Amino acid sequence: MKVLVIGAGGREHAILWALKQTSTVPLDLYCAPGNAGIAEIAECVPIPANDQKALIRFAQTNQIAMTVVGPEGPLADGIVDQFEHNGLMIIGPSSAAARLESSKAFAKDFMRRHRIPTAEYHVAHSAAEALAVLASGRFGQADSSVVVKADGLAAGKGVVVARSREEAKNAVAALTTGKLVTVKAAEQIVIEEALQGREVSVLLFAAGRDYALMPPARDHKRIGENDTGPNTGGMGAITDSSVLDEQALGRIVREVVEPTLNGAAAEGFPFRGILFIGLMLTADGPRVLEYNVRFGDPETQAILMRLQSDLFGVFRATIEGNLGQTKVEWNNDSSACVVLASAGYPGGFETGIEISGLDRVKTSPRLQIFHAGTAGANGNFLTAGGRVLGVTAAESTLERALASCYDAIAEIQWRGMQYRRDIGRFNESHKVSSSRFEL
Repeated sequence: MKVLVIGAGGREHAILWALKQTSTVPLDLYCAPGNAGIAEIAECVPIPANDQKALIRFAQTNQIAMTVVGPEGPLADGIVDQFEHNGLMIIGPSSAAARLESSKAFAKDFMRRHRIPTAEYHVAHSAAEALAVLASGRFGQADSSVVVKADGLAAGKGVVVARSREEAKNAVAALTTGKLVTVKAAEQIVIEEALQGREVSVLLFAAGRDYALMPPARDHKRIGENDTGPNTGGMGAITDSSVLDEQALGRIVREVVEPTLNGAAAEGFPFRGILFIGLMLTADGPRVLEYNVRFGDPETQAILMRLQSDLFGVFRATIEGNLGQTKVEWNNDSSACVVLASAGYPGGFETGIEISGLDRVKTSPRLQIFHAGTAGANGNFLTAGGRVLGVTAAESTLERALASCYDAIAEIQWRGMQYRRDIGRFNESHKVSSSRFEL
């Protein structure tokens, strides 16, 4: 059975690893375009993730039984619609359903229509309108926080939590002039009230109104320790029983998960694939921060370390509409992923730097190094992206999982390597005691 995974990062490496680790049938794995780490477990094919025609030809020519889409761009561009039009099995939402991620304005209006709790907001159609809204006092006074978002896809860099009106105005200017994101992504600007609380991510497999939850996760978006500095694509993630209790999860299912799936079906784009819901747990209950329509990165790395069911079988049940009759099982471990990044990320960074020490890390089903941005040369691994590696572990407690990650990180080096030493530390019930984690 041949499976193609589209993408080139740590998320795709984790998906391929989980497919290989859990499958009950032999799988031939391919990845387009992949990276140097992925090449150790799958055949990488040099097709860009956004080249739909070439990907369809490859799937047809090589009799690919199933294609899995990693990144959001191809989903927004309608790759699922095109694969299905050509009779090819693929997991992911339609382009209509992908608007839940590709347009923050659409997502906010969708939540309003279906009474899904979220922050108060305004969609501005120009920089001038956004500035007028900020000056109106609707979202607080000059010294209060407000959130400024680019409407379109922005690789995790289109959201600014401004601590004052001056910062918010600067954010509008940066977004609309292309300094942070493409100008197209910021054709509309969403202004939101700043919510207070604890963030959590709930991911699920979804097939219409049927769904299977994954272990709740929490990620660390900012580059700096103590959640300082600019947002990134994600510097680490954890799963643990303390992330979300059963009562809170039940409320999220009732107020968010089921209304989202029911709303999508009612509006004519039943959701099929992986749905990621980013939430803020406020004093007034859960509020949706964002939807993603695919696995998160680095949440995927931490989550899939705990999967016990056959991932290929879960994907097939999702595609074929049998998810409601499929039991998806997870172990009771805690897990963590710590991202190692290039110097300068999330801004400009150098690539082509040799990575040492990977051969000294003894990997296992409970400790993996997922490659996010690497290349190979003369038998060595080189940096090839902003986020380079995701060191990921699952253990009986979060403390042990984090210790495994940081013990492995101590063996790895390259010039300018940066990472956060406080992943998981804001979990008050899981204070890390090792001196390695002292700031």
